[in-house]
Amino acid sequence: MSWLLLTYKVPPEPPKRRVALWRKLKGMGGIYLQNGVCLLPKTDDHVRQLKMLENEIFEMKGDSVILETVALDPSQEEKVIARFKADRDEEYEEFLDKCKDFEGEIAKEVAANHFTYAELEENDVDLKKLQNWLEKIRKLDFYGATLASDAQKRLSDCETLLDVYAHQVFDAQSENR
Repeated sequence: MSWLLLTYKVPPEPPKRRVALWRKLKGMGGIYLQNGVCLLPKTDDHVRQLKMLENEIFEMKGDSVILETVALDPSQEEKVIARFKADRDEEYEEFLDKCKDFEGEIAKEVAANHFTYAELEENDVDLKKLQNWLEKIRKLDFYGATLASDAQKRLSDCETLLDVYAHQVFDAQSENR
């Protein structure tokens, strides 16, 4: 298994450019081995994106090197993969918390007998955000983090919950006519 290793050094000012670079690398699913040293699985897409970032770093008056690398032995490879999985599991944890909030919101509406199209629409928007968010995490889950299946199941539960709530809204609205 090979990875792409980006090492870079950029001027401390302005900090927003440095932060933007960090965000782009994290948004690609990279892990930081230390400050200015980022690792990604080797894919054609990552090669292309890193080459573009190399240009951005140069424009920032910084310096960078992109290397293709492999682990020294299986235990080192396992360490790297564990880091990737841990980063994704952190994101899955956050996602699961948001699912709990979503479920709580639906429960609150049901308890208050608040069955309106406006509420349904608002909750539908929130569910779409959850669906999109999980898809983004999945795209960066290169090695199958442990919480991936929990997150998928929880999203399915949220979808089912919203379907049940939608039926309650439709029933309540037809009674009001």
